[in-house]
Amino acid sequence: MRLRTALCSAVSALSALALLSACSSGSTDSSASGGKPLVGVDYPRSDTDFWNSYIKYTPEYAKELGLSLKTTNSQNDVAKLTANAQTFISQGVKGLAMAPQDTAAIAPSLAQLEAKKIPVVTVDTRPDSGKVFMVVRADNRAYGEKACQFLGTKLGGKGKVVMLQGGLDSINGRDRTEAFNECMKKNYPDITVFGEATNWDGAVAAQKLQTRLTQHPDIKGIYMQSSFALSGTLQVLKQKGLLVDPMDKKHVFVVSNDGIPEELKSIGAGKIDATVSQPADLYAKYALYYLKAAIDGKTFKPGKTDHDSTIIKVRDGLLEDQLSAPLVTADGSSYGGVPSVKSDDKSLWGNNLG
Repeated sequence: MRLRTALCSAVSALSALALLSACSSGSTDSSASGGKPLVGVDYPRSDTDFWNSYIKYTPEYAKELGLSLKTTNSQNDVAKLTANAQTFISQGVKGLAMAPQDTAAIAPSLAQLEAKKIPVVTVDTRPDSGKVFMVVRADNRAYGEKACQFLGTKLGGKGKVVMLQGGLDSINGRDRTEAFNECMKKNYPDITVFGEATNWDGAVAAQKLQTRLTQHPDIKGIYMQSSFALSGTLQVLKQKGLLVDPMDKKHVFVVSNDGIPEELKSIGAGKIDATVSQPADLYAKYALYYLKAAIDGKTFKPGKTDHDSTIIKVRDGLLEDQLSAPLVTADGSSYGGVPSVKSDDKSLWGNNLG
């Protein structure tokens, strides 16, 4: 997936417009008509269903908003993201959306873009320092808290759980990890949490889960911080005879984050139990919405929006639009005071992909 040809192959099943954008690596406009503001979007990776969905939605919303689009893919590599930002500058983009996975190392690029007066919107992640026009993400601390309340309720406040962490060089990995641990310590002190760093790598997650289940066969809960770990987790549970119906006493309760179609299907089939639906469609839509607003000279303040979200002030000069990300379960019940929606709810983007 690190070669351009592999990227093109991975995206080929998506819409023709998404294919053109992703495979061009910024060499061709996605819009043939002139006069539209030119913006750049760097895709952070193309090896997960979540980010491939984001790739699919991006050109659709660019067309809807009247933007001309150039794209690159940094493949989870901050050096490539830095190089891609240089490419966008040379191409004369009027705004840039990116999703830096290393949220500390992106600061120099942000400073250069600011000096060039090119507004930046970051998607899914928030830079540790530096200025951007808007951060578009969901409340990732709430992800960890929702996962904690779900597992804490299902385990009756006792037992052992494994947390398959994302990358701790990312604000998302840190937010989800810290919130989950703090919630468990406060609300479910009799639950033991085994934290496993995976750097968003499914193979690493599966290997570490295998080891933990061998060492502690009485583990009853798993928190996957992203759907990157879904396939490997299901495989490990199956190998150990633990991929059983939720009513079976051997069942291990699994909660994930993302809301991809495969997660929703797995909840309906009783293979996993919950996820938090991270809005891939709205990430694409509002990243481009805020880029267009920046180009048009608009400004925003903290408070409620007209699209069921809240803009918060993170620090001086940095606003974040926290989009809605509901807990999803099989029954749509509340867990630890956290409401959920049913996995077959048609309002979920994961149930509406073509």
